[in-house]
Amino acid sequence: MLRILGKASSINVRKVLWTCAELDIPFEREDWGSGFKSPNAAEFLALNPCAMVPVIQDGDFTLWESNTIIRYLATRYGGAHLYPAEPIARARVDQWIDWQASELNRSWSYPLMALVRKSPDYQDRDALAAGCRDWTRNMEILDRQLEKTGAYVSGEQFSLADIPIGLSVNRWFETPLDHADFAAVRAYYDRLNQRDGYRLYGRNGTP
Repeated sequence: MLRILGKASSINVRKVLWTCAELDIPFEREDWGSGFKSPNAAEFLALNPCAMVPVIQDGDFTLWESNTIIRYLATRYGGAHLYPAEPIARARVDQWIDWQASELNRSWSYPLMALVRKSPDYQDRDALAAGCRDWTRNMEILDRQLEKTGAYVSGEQFSLADIPIGLSVNRWFETPLDHADFAAVRAYYDRLNQRDGYRLYGRNGTP
């Protein structure tokens, strides 16, 4: 059985849990991360030298890095409907997965630390305002894409890209800031809430 190391509240762990739900992959999960067993422990570092969750063990195979994990699971466990083999269709999925990691994910880092985690090191008003503007700009990009497709991020059908993006949209709505009125994003959020996997793992790890 697939073994998942990482606490269920972690957004990156939830990518893996949601993917497992979509593909009906049975798994066992162990709590690692802040508040639980430390990923700096020698046992964990032997699996992931970066000391970050999640890590999976699939038989004798160990893998870390959440977006790589969900791609692997879709490829390994019959997820062609989520992650197509055809090069152009796969590239459309990959570009949005990578955009989430390289652009969208970075843009929320300061607002998240300031407004949700309330870190005293992230209370500069100008930096917070800049972070909120950058996050809003990226959400506008997503809104335009969803207006174009009329459904999901990479097209008319739900794909692997919607897992990291969908979790990002949850984070957007759950962070206490002034939200621009992005109608396509709101409709997308409602659409995702029809999926069992999203209801289980998409909303901060709670049903």
